[in-house]
Amino acid sequence: MDSSPEILDFDSSDENGPENSGIFLQQWEAQVRPYIEMIDFMRRIGIEKELALPSIAVVGDQSSGKSSVLEALSGVALPRGSGIVTRCPLELKLRKLINGTGWTAIISYNEVRETFHDPAQVESYVRRAQNMLAGDGVGICDDLISLEITSPDVCDLTLIDLPGITRVPVKGQPEDIGDQIRRLILKFTSKKETINLVVVPCNVDIATTEALRMAQGVDPDGLRTLAILTKPDLIDKGAEADILQVLQGKVVPLKKGYTIVRCRGQSDINENVSLVEATRQEKEFFAKHTQFSYLLEEQRATIPCLSTRLTKELVGHIKSSLPSLRDQIHIHLSAVRVELKNYSDGPPLEPERMGPYLSKKILEFSDQISELCRTGDSDTGNLYSYLRPVFKQWECHLSSSKASFRESVKQMTEKYDEAHRGRELVTFSDYCVYESMVKKHVGDLKQPALDTLKFIRGIVQKEFMVMCELCFPNYPHLRHIILNHIDDIQSKQESKVEKRIHEYINMEKLVYTQDPIFNQKIVDFKFVEKRQEYETVSLDMGENATSPHNCAVFDTRSLTPDKLIIYYEIVYQRLADYIPMVILLFILKEAAVMLRAHSMDLRDGADVVKLLVEDTEAGRKRADLHQRMERLRLAQERISIYL
Repeated sequence: MDSSPEILDFDSSDENGPENSGIFLQQWEAQVRPYIEMIDFMRRIGIEKELALPSIAVVGDQSSGKSSVLEALSGVALPRGSGIVTRCPLELKLRKLINGTGWTAIISYNEVRETFHDPAQVESYVRRAQNMLAGDGVGICDDLISLEITSPDVCDLTLIDLPGITRVPVKGQPEDIGDQIRRLILKFTSKKETINLVVVPCNVDIATTEALRMAQGVDPDGLRTLAILTKPDLIDKGAEADILQVLQGKVVPLKKGYTIVRCRGQSDINENVSLVEATRQEKEFFAKHTQFSYLLEEQRATIPCLSTRLTKELVGHIKSSLPSLRDQIHIHLSAVRVELKNYSDGPPLEPERMGPYLSKKILEFSDQISELCRTGDSDTGNLYSYLRPVFKQWECHLSSSKASFRESVKQMTEKYDEAHRGRELVTFSDYCVYESMVKKHVGDLKQPALDTLKFIRGIVQKEFMVMCELCFPNYPHLRHIILNHIDDIQSKQESKVEKRIHEYINMEKLVYTQDPIFNQKIVDFKFVEKRQEYETVSLDMGENATSPHNCAVFDTRSLTPDKLIIYYEIVYQRLADYIPMVILLFILKEAAVMLRAHSMDLRDGADVVKLLVEDTEAGRKRADLHQRMERLRLAQERISIYL
């Protein structure tokens, strides 16, 4: 049951009536303002994206006096001129200042919001807004301009002024300007939540008025149409009876009826007649008019009566629409909740919850990186299964280099006397010559080792990036920052490994190993047995032991190739393990630790809202659904106060 009090009624034609007392105005304010503010709140949160709100749309043919009526109601001069003056829908919010003085206006459109305190600036601000939205010229635009005026001299009322209806385009206008304007007007007037305020001049045939005909088209029973008759001073003498027939609803019946007003004309504006003086002259005009004077008693004439009437109509319309609004909101809320189930969880809308949510997502990423390094498991396969073939390729290169090393040492030994022997006696060899051979072959291993490093870096970096994409698929800013961190860390770690590879290759050029290790290798390779077999074969050739052919038996050079091959086996084993180990340590293990630390640091002083902006269609849809749900929830809470 609606327990809200009835809106006070009064005779606004009586200057000394109770409506001018402070107590009455306070009562009027207490009963009217909450409903007006409720609809303002609904518009402010954007609920009109979900459902239509109760409103009053002002329509009229060009030169019908529409601008004059709005000026009289608002107390300010709106744009005037020939042709299309209202080029965008103008939401005119009038808010009465009960206790206090002063005048304030706030104009809003798109992302612009400006406050000013001079009533004379209204026209220029509105024109500038229209030029911004509709462009310079005579075109129109569907975008809404909101003008809120707070003053002790206005009533609590919200109107939406629409472009005047035109039939013939003027210079610079598109040929279908008339159709564009009708489409824009119907966008507002066709909604059952809208009261259509039709402005019709008295000096035309009301039955042929385009504005009223359009209103009849969307409201054939006249249940939500209220008409204003303007320019009564221009009625042909003897035609007053026809106007009375209209006012009585005998020509075009309207449930909300008609109100007649007389506003400033162009001649009054040229003579600088103030709005206050125009209001006094208007009342005097009707009071002295023989046929229309009774309309003052019925509160169906003058701007003050219209102002009160419109406020009562709007508030009454709001009250009657509340149950329907409540039901529509409930239906929309249920539909949004169902649709949200089709989308995965996303970031919260509340800023205070975004920080913890960001921490949670980064921790999940950090844990995934840690698990990747520990087990190698990822959605694309096992990381170590990708690394192992690269390390195997490195080992194969080392293994294949043994043969080339052996051949090089063999050729050096055979041609030693010709190409390498210095001042040493026959059967003697210079150790440095063979040492240089080892250094050269070890040095040749540097580039393959560096190539292995680059291959491994590419694999690890790709897996880290894939993990980043999986953990932050909808957050481009966060993803971009972490991907940059991954690349920076890998570059730094690669430089460290390069340095260590250079160092280690240079260490291997020292040609060193512990004696027990080398001796064990000699045993393992059965070096002694092979040498004895070789010497036996050599001596069994039946030649003199002192023959030049048998000098090699006594020459230490003949032992060198096998001993160097044994040493190269030690180099092979050390490099085969060291290169993969140092790469894994810095490129995978340490890089993962660094990445986790950098990611965790993102939570400190970060622009959380920017980091959690989503870029996928699903993310945008989910965010839109969350916003819709929040709008509907706020609207539901506000409406429940009045039901």
